Amino acid sequence: MTGAPQQAGEPSAVPLLAVFALMLNAFVWGVSWWPFRQLQSFGLHPLWATALIYGLAVAVIALRWPQAPGQLLRTPVLWVLVLASGTTNAAFNWAVTIGDVVRVVLLFYLMPLWTVLLARLLLHERLTRWALFRVLLALAGAAIVLKPTGAGWPLPSGLADFLGIAGGFSFALNNVMLRRESRRPPEGRALSMFLGGVLVAGGLALALTAAGGVAWPPTPEPSWLLPLAMLSLAFLAANLALQYGASRLRANVTSVVMLTEIVFASVSAVLLGDQVLSPQMLVGGACILAAALLSALEPGPSHP
Repeated sequence: MTGAPQQAGEPSAVPLLAVFALMLNAFVWGVSWWPFRQLQSFGLHPLWATALIYGLAVAVIALRWPQAPGQLLRTPVLWVLVLASGTTNAAFNWAVTIGDVVRVVLLFYLMPLWTVLLARLLLHERLTRWALFRVLLALAGAAIVLKPTGAGWPLPSGLADFLGIAGGFSFALNNVMLRRESRRPPEGRALSMFLGGVLVAGGLALALTAAGGVAWPPTPEPSWLLPLAMLSLAFLAANLALQYGASRLRANVTSVVMLTEIVFASVSAVLLGDQVLSPQMLVGGACILAAALLSALEPGPSHP
């Protein structure tokens, strides 16, 4: 859910290849729940796994762009990105490991709802009728997804639900802050986002381990170190693909293509897990997906 420094590119240079690059990123994130669950079966909690995976990315960025740490230290606002991105990755990776994959991903993609509110608060964007419609549509979808089979209010139930919602909110904050701080050097922003995965996930892992709620990482063995290294490389490749595609396509096209993550997550959950897509989940998911699509297809933000 994070990215490396972007390079400038022509929006229409190689659109097909750019679309495939974005779909690679969406695929990696859409199926990431499975390797995280495999690592957990070796005794490695998803918080520890996230911290280790992003630690490798931080090392790569610091070596490739040695000026990035100084940019981060000199720019206090970038620490908001550290917190937002770190919370996004810690919450999402933990949620898809312990919860219903499709349900978690759908709740995560309530992001357009949070983006509308945060853009109004932080960017002073006008709250248009279309924006309000998207908010209501996303809320309706969430209510359908969360509605219990019996009587009761459509409220989050269980840790995975809350983590999915928190991850989507923090991802919206991450994106709004990236837009707000778009003139900052890209390598500093990239380091901020990857470092967040280390600090937030690692900090939570340490706190929960000290409290007895999470086990320490197992003794280093090839059985889990090799999959961990492969997952690290997959995330690095996915983020390079994201930057390649995003630098060559319009932002609204990028947003639409990235929604294929929901498809990859749903299909992989059915094929690799025991997920059954109920009519309730499909209807609620359609509302959330429609709200996200409307958000992506809107021409641009309106300012007062």
